[in-house]
Amino acid sequence: MSILAEAFALVFQPYVLLVILAAAAFGMFVGAIPGLTATMATALLVPVTFFMDPVPAIAAIVTATAMAIFAGDIPGTLLRMPGTPASAAYVEDAYKMTRSGRAEEALGASLVFSAIGGIFGTIVLVTAAPVLAEVALKFSSFEYFWLVVLGLSCAVFVSPGSVPRGMIALIIGLFAATIGIDNPAGQPRYTFDNVELLAGVQFIPAMIGLFAVSEVLRFVASGAENPAVEKGGRTGVFRKQWTNLKRYPVQTLRGSVTGTAIGALPGAGADIAAWISYAISKKFSKQPQKYGTGHVEGLVEAGASNNGAVSGAWIPALVFGIPGDSITAIVIGVLYIKGLNPGPTIFINQPQLIYAVFIVFFLANIIMLPMGWIAIKAARTILSIPARVLMPIILMFCIVGSFAINNSPFGIILMLVFGVIGFLMEENDVPIAPAILGLVLGPMLEQNFVTSMIKADGSFLAFFERPIAAGLGLFTIAVWCIPLVMLLLRRGRGGGEGKPAVDASDRIGD
Repeated sequence: MSILAEAFALVFQPYVLLVILAAAAFGMFVGAIPGLTATMATALLVPVTFFMDPVPAIAAIVTATAMAIFAGDIPGTLLRMPGTPASAAYVEDAYKMTRSGRAEEALGASLVFSAIGGIFGTIVLVTAAPVLAEVALKFSSFEYFWLVVLGLSCAVFVSPGSVPRGMIALIIGLFAATIGIDNPAGQPRYTFDNVELLAGVQFIPAMIGLFAVSEVLRFVASGAENPAVEKGGRTGVFRKQWTNLKRYPVQTLRGSVTGTAIGALPGAGADIAAWISYAISKKFSKQPQKYGTGHVEGLVEAGASNNGAVSGAWIPALVFGIPGDSITAIVIGVLYIKGLNPGPTIFINQPQLIYAVFIVFFLANIIMLPMGWIAIKAARTILSIPARVLMPIILMFCIVGSFAINNSPFGIILMLVFGVIGFLMEENDVPIAPAILGLVLGPMLEQNFVTSMIKADGSFLAFFERPIAAGLGLFTIAVWCIPLVMLLLRRGRGGGEGKPAVDASDRIGD
């Protein structure tokens, strides 16, 4: 009980509460601007967190992330321009509701059910994380190797676009992770006699470049301006949400569970959770024909899934030190900077800080309701900022953030290089998330593989000798093989069914 009281004392300080409010406003602003993601909001906050204690630093990131995920629905609903990738899953329904005068109902559904999903995910985080930490204490380099491989594999298979493109992105990230001298052999690799590269590719400048600078470059290349805000009716933000909750309780629970489960999967995240939940909602709906025409059911389930995934992604991050998504990948870096090494021992050595993080999650999802209401009412003002004014400001923040990592101009160069790489990747429909996870998990993959091979004296069978390692290994191999088997079965079935169709067409031609 004393640990919980200490956690409450850490959170309920005027300074920490002020940080939470400021981060909420910042997250709402970034999320509501089309093209600026929750990940970018987190990356831009990192330089600010250098000057904070651990609790306010993590509180700022948690709050800004939760707000930005919801706020991405605002431009999607009003402009048909998703503010975040997660919002794109149900943008057609939301925009059609705006066109029919139900904009505030659509945004209210996104707000309320995002908060419900976030609170559900936090409850799962609070109850599951300590239990998983006890299991994680039994992990050796063999188990961690398979866990990292599983995370990288999932990032490829569930990323938007095709699997080959996801694999290309992963290879780019893994290659960047090999640069430098920080490897088991202690041998400089791909440094080209550059002293700055001996430390490897700094993660934060690379992240800012891939997400933020690439967006600035896309704006410059397209020359697009902000479209006019679509006028929608004033039906009340919260007026119909109790009715929606009573009408769609199963969808709300299913979306929350799906989002939390997908978020807990290393390499997934809110973006993928929203798409999967929307697809599940449509498949099991009694009115699937209404989806895409302004039907609120999809918004309910996918909205709950969004913020459920945000909380769920912290489970592997805190317990195993493996990011559940690109946001928690940044958070892990911040935790290391603050001297908090994520992993099972953090629950033993610094439990009060972990409970403080849990409390912040609850606060962030509760404060989302009034802050979201204000953001919805002020949306037309926020979205009227010209992109030609906004983008230079974003670029300035990017430069400051990249320089502040090591107080070195080389961080800015890295940011610009990865900005160009990110721009080229997205122009060719190559997803960025696998590249980010490759960059984060690459060193962990190599370290655990080399350590395991030394322990096993070069025997690959040792990777399957321990029960947990064997289970993770077999599951990972199944993740690789099942899609291939399904593809072969589909092709075989298609070939068998296609032959008579060809014969019939030949007969018609004759």
